[in-house]
Amino acid sequence: MTKTETDLKNLSFEQALEELETIVEKLERGDAPLEESINIYQRGAQLKAHCETKLKNAQLKVEKIVLGKDGSVGTKDFDS
Repeated sequence: MTKTETDLKNLSFEQALEELETIVEKLERGDAPLEESINIYQRGAQLKAHCETKLKNAQLKVEKIVLGKDGSVGTKDFDS
């Protein structure tokens, strides 16, 4: 696992999204030279994928929550 992969794995959704927003703002302003723009664009793509994975995992967790027959909230076990 590369340092970047480890770094991404340790980022929360909110941290990754904040960094991604900073990258988008910087690219939109045109503050970075071409080579740096390419590098930060690549980082942005990695952050986007990380955020999408986090959201998908959260969605799966939410989908496990179902109403029981008696109207109470329970969980549905998708692992079995």
